Amino acid sequence: QVQLVESGGGLVQPGGSLRLSCAGSGIIFSAYHMGWYRQAPGKSRELVALVTNGGSTDYADSVKGRFTISRDNAKNTVYLQMKNLKADDSAVYYCRANPGRGRDFWGQGTQVTVSS
Repeated sequence: QVQLVESGGGLVQPGGSLRLSCAGSGIIFSAYHMGWYRQAPGKSRELVALVTNGGSTDYADSVKGRFTISRDNAKNTVYLQMKNLKADDSAVYYCRANPGRGRDFWGQGTQVTVSS
């Protein structure tokens, strides 16, 4: 059974930092492209950051220079380091495992709230 479990969300003040983690099981983690997505109330889910199975990364323009995605295949985990958080970053953050061809998998999401 495939599981992606996100953790690390919470309430943080503007300008603060958080690190999200997504632990995968039931898949050959290193073979998957891993992505972080987010969805705010009333908005569509959007790609935040992506790390390919080869280690290449890509970011949404809105988070470039503030967020860093990384992966540790030995731990079957992908991370999202978020710095200088803004109110607009508030959303539920989801982890996605994409094999490139075939079925993808999603985690259950973790809430990030940026507020003073």
